[in-house]
Amino acid sequence: MLVTEHGNLSQGIGSLRIMSKGKHNYYPDSPSVRVSKMDVIIPFSPDVPCDSNGQRMWWAFLASSMVTFFGGLFIILLWRTLNYMWTVCCHCNAKKKGSQRGQNPVSHGDGIKHTKETVAALSEVGWMTSVKDWAGVMISAQTLTGRVLVVLVFALSIGALVIYFIDSSDPIESCQNFYKDFTLQIDMAFNIFFLLYFGLRFIAANDKLWFWLEVNSVVDFFTVPPVFVSVYLNRSWLGLRFLRALRLIQFSEILQFLNILKTSNSIKLVNLCSIFISTWLTAAGFIHLVENSGDPWENFQNSQSLSYWECVYLLMVTMSTVGYGDVYAKTTLGRLFMVFFILGGLAMFASYVPEIIELIGNRKKYGGSYSAVNGRKHIVVCGHITLESVSNFLKDFLHKDRDDVNVEIVFLHNISPNLELEALFKRHFTQVEFYQGSVLNPHDLARVKIESADACLILANKYCADPDAEDASNIMRVISIKNYHPKIRIITQMLQYHNKAHLLNIPSWNWKEGDDAICLAELKLGFIAQSCLAQGLSTMLANLFSMRSFIKIEEDTWQKYYLEGVANEMYTEYLSSAFVGLSFPTICELCYVKLKLLLIAIEYKSDIRESSTLINPGNHVKMQEGTLGFFIASDAKEVKRALFYCKACHDDITDPKRIKKCGCKRAKMSVYKTVILACCFDCGRSERDCCCMSASAHRPSEDSAEQRGFPLSPVSRYDCSAAVRAFEEEQHSTLSPKRKQRNGNTRNSPHGSPKMMRHDPLLMPGNEQIENMDVNVKKYDSTGMFHWCQSKDIERVILTRSEAAMTVLSGHVVVCIFGDAKSALVGLRNLVMPLRASNFHYHELKPIVFVGSLEYLKREWETLHNFPKVSILPGTPLSRADLRAVNINLCDMCVILSANQNNIDDASLQDKECILASLNIKSMQFDDSIGVLQATSQGFTPPGMDRSSPENSPAHGGLARQASITTGANIPIITELVNDSNVQFLDQDDDDDPDTELYLTQPFACGTAFAVSVLDSLMSATYFNDNILTLIRTLVTGGATPELEGLLAEENALRGGYSTPQTLANRDRCRVAQLALYDGPFADLGDGGCYGDLFCKALKTYNMLCFGIYRLRDAHLNTQSHTSLCTKRYVITNPPYGFELVTSDLIFCLMQFDHNAGQSRASLSHSSHSSHTSSRKSVHSIPATNRTNRAKSRDLRDKQKYVHYSTLIKIDS
Repeated sequence: MLVTEHGNLSQGIGSLRIMSKGKHNYYPDSPSVRVSKMDVIIPFSPDVPCDSNGQRMWWAFLASSMVTFFGGLFIILLWRTLNYMWTVCCHCNAKKKGSQRGQNPVSHGDGIKHTKETVAALSEVGWMTSVKDWAGVMISAQTLTGRVLVVLVFALSIGALVIYFIDSSDPIESCQNFYKDFTLQIDMAFNIFFLLYFGLRFIAANDKLWFWLEVNSVVDFFTVPPVFVSVYLNRSWLGLRFLRALRLIQFSEILQFLNILKTSNSIKLVNLCSIFISTWLTAAGFIHLVENSGDPWENFQNSQSLSYWECVYLLMVTMSTVGYGDVYAKTTLGRLFMVFFILGGLAMFASYVPEIIELIGNRKKYGGSYSAVNGRKHIVVCGHITLESVSNFLKDFLHKDRDDVNVEIVFLHNISPNLELEALFKRHFTQVEFYQGSVLNPHDLARVKIESADACLILANKYCADPDAEDASNIMRVISIKNYHPKIRIITQMLQYHNKAHLLNIPSWNWKEGDDAICLAELKLGFIAQSCLAQGLSTMLANLFSMRSFIKIEEDTWQKYYLEGVANEMYTEYLSSAFVGLSFPTICELCYVKLKLLLIAIEYKSDIRESSTLINPGNHVKMQEGTLGFFIASDAKEVKRALFYCKACHDDITDPKRIKKCGCKRAKMSVYKTVILACCFDCGRSERDCCCMSASAHRPSEDSAEQRGFPLSPVSRYDCSAAVRAFEEEQHSTLSPKRKQRNGNTRNSPHGSPKMMRHDPLLMPGNEQIENMDVNVKKYDSTGMFHWCQSKDIERVILTRSEAAMTVLSGHVVVCIFGDAKSALVGLRNLVMPLRASNFHYHELKPIVFVGSLEYLKREWETLHNFPKVSILPGTPLSRADLRAVNINLCDMCVILSANQNNIDDASLQDKECILASLNIKSMQFDDSIGVLQATSQGFTPPGMDRSSPENSPAHGGLARQASITTGANIPIITELVNDSNVQFLDQDDDDDPDTELYLTQPFACGTAFAVSVLDSLMSATYFNDNILTLIRTLVTGGATPELEGLLAEENALRGGYSTPQTLANRDRCRVAQLALYDGPFADLGDGGCYGDLFCKALKTYNMLCFGIYRLRDAHLNTQSHTSLCTKRYVITNPPYGFELVTSDLIFCLMQFDHNAGQSRASLSHSSHSSHTSSRKSVHSIPATNRTNRAKSRDLRDKQKYVHYSTLIKIDS
């Protein structure tokens, strides 16, 4: 029902809310009646008690807000004025009273002087102060209550803004029934809460005037009072409720209180967005109000009907200066507001929007969080993340020869990847994810779920200019990760050996739990040192722990045989229970012949003792249940044969591929009984006669064939009851060393384990043991692993050029080192230690001569002064005079190293010094006047050999060294490279393509070049099997242990120790050597024989474990001639059984330590260079015996080798 100008009622309109777009309204029921907008504006209903005239009351709502604001402002100003006047008056009165009474006023820090009576009153805390403090705590975000209250106020403000959005579709002013309008009731409840919160804020405010003028206070003034007026007048005015949008400015603060925003960029982005949006919505609300109301001085007749969202649209096109003109302001107030808004809005739009876009665009593309997948492990890789390091890592980690790798790789780096690296990640998107961040930030560690990761791998920059700084960075990464999650397994690369000691300072670092540090300098120099003992070994070992795919070549070239060996890798697998009780050589032979696997070592973890790795332990070790074997094979699936092998099911199978898991039940012996059985095997007694066995279920035991025929190290059997007592009691005997020698019951093995029975390695005949037991002489370090001498001043080992020439060096190792006083230390101790291992006798140690800058070598000498037979020739490796002075043509190996490689920006020039030195040596020419020195230049002396012994002459079966070396091309050289592509410059006569991978090049295949990049594969190999790293360290470092690393961390030098049974026992370990086939007991196999026959014969007769061949490059072209077309050799790893041998072959083998070599040196003869091959490789050969007639055909041998094993198993079982 509408009230007209004349008092008539227009029927049928009801409570319709009509907004006119013109100056007059026309109604259907009275088309001729013109109604003024000022007179009739709001719809109402008889049910709603509203003004009967329907007049607008907007002024009442606005007045309530204005009165509240200005009234409060007036009261505050009045209060401050009165307070100031009262203070001045009190100050004057107090001054007068003080002068009358003669009291001295007390001055305070505020400049106001008080009497003593007022001091006590002022020191008391009044109730107003307590209330103020309570209110401050209530609204403070530092407490939980304050945070909840702040968040609640913000949420309710957003709720009130939403109610405004809903009500904006209604007329600006309308009659409302408070008891029936739900939104009005909710808005009333919100505003009551705002009023209470306003009171708390007012009480807690220190400066009431500034509080009254705050934005949030102004918002409350113009939104809270109108709600109470609307309840009183039963009408609603949309008014200034849009000011609630200004509360959005506090959105970033709320998110910070909730600990959602933590970074400066995110806080800045939210601030910009909240200010922009709140300003936009507030301005749109004002335009909506004035455009729908009209100008007051125009009697509100110039209004237009615009929805709130149309006003939002209008403000956006205005700020962006687009201005389509479809919507525009018609009122004077609206247009005046738009003039000023364009100035501010345009400036805000031009500054805020680009900054917002920049912040959004600069947000980390890889800034998310990793979501773990159930049933799938993940590892975190960090450190030096580049295209090269990542591609090398992924190529080895995800190699197809591994079992199904159900591991997801998460890379974490603080720099976003470039396009090439990003493309690499996309190619492996199913198993690789990248996140941008730093492991030094706990937040980033949480993002990659480091606490649930299987391991964390840290890559190092091998080409950095400052290795110590790079190691320090990686150590800090370890500290950060371990601090966040101490139990995480970490595998890190380290560049310098001496920096490994800092890892021991981290409390949660525990190598027993899988933490490992792969020191590149230690392993690199260890590989090179082993090449000094057996040239080509560095290439073979590097290929073994690197995953290489098999490349088949049909042509009969040296690459064909080399690549067949490259396809082999090192794996571990538990041995089947069928091997329990057998000796290691028996199992090794059975695995090679029947399973087509090469077993080189075993490892066992005991509940009582730490795990020990035994490399070719010999026939005195009997296998036990649960023994872990180290195998060389081409595939992980092939190694499963050692686990699945069953004598009952697979004894008659000749095809190893048919050896699968069988269903028969295998008899399992208890741990205690297996130890006793192994003991009785060594005793050679029956169970009935053995004092450690029960009286039931006995059978006689015989000595195995291996025990009857082991001439290298004759050992005495120890009493089995003593072994059982040692197993049960786990304590050392109290007998003196001499009495232990007489009784022969001492067990001192470095690899001793309760389930690995070993003969006493200290039972050395004659005077050798007495000599070693001299308590007044320190021959070895405190661990017994290395030869040791008293520290020497560097001046005592410096040779002049003339002194070096007069020394007539021969069979030595020449180390050419480039460096100066500013170069980073290479760590030459890691090169010398394997060459001074205690499993060599003193007379077998090769003299080492360093040729290089004296300033650099002085810095290295602190770690070298305790090693014997070390000399220094100051000079330069590029000087031929210096090289001739050290008789480089008579050396067993020339090592070329550089400490200046990483100081050059151009990668192709990093190896220039090493390449120049290598080419310089190869181009040298020598005369033929050194034949008289051949007897002292034979290098690689095996156990039991004396160079001066008459047995070592050619008449006694040992081939002498080549009479003369006339060209430097025949000098054995190994060159260290940093850049793999520079290998093409070492050999000018090869046909390697510049883009050829390092392992496919001829210098690497021949063992004359070594690059540190091949060690990258150790990261993934160590993750999948940490025993591999232990085995590699054992092979290449000469016996470095975690205990020795701890000792070096304390003193940075080896400490000498007196010889004891415990330290001397550490000498009993295998070492790598090379065996010649041109003479000796294996000569009958050297010309067309089978490698498998050689393998079995060497293993059974001499306990030598053969694992590869070092063959002349052109041996396949001219096998009948004694002279090869080329003197270069290449490596063949683990040849098959039927591989044909040639006379010039050198065999890589693991030899046992010979205790008799110090006195009796006739067991093996030494040879260095074959006159048939023109090669200068130093080798071992065994004395000539009666050669057997090779009348049997190879086919007959193949048929018999499987039958032979049934006999072996019966003997040992």
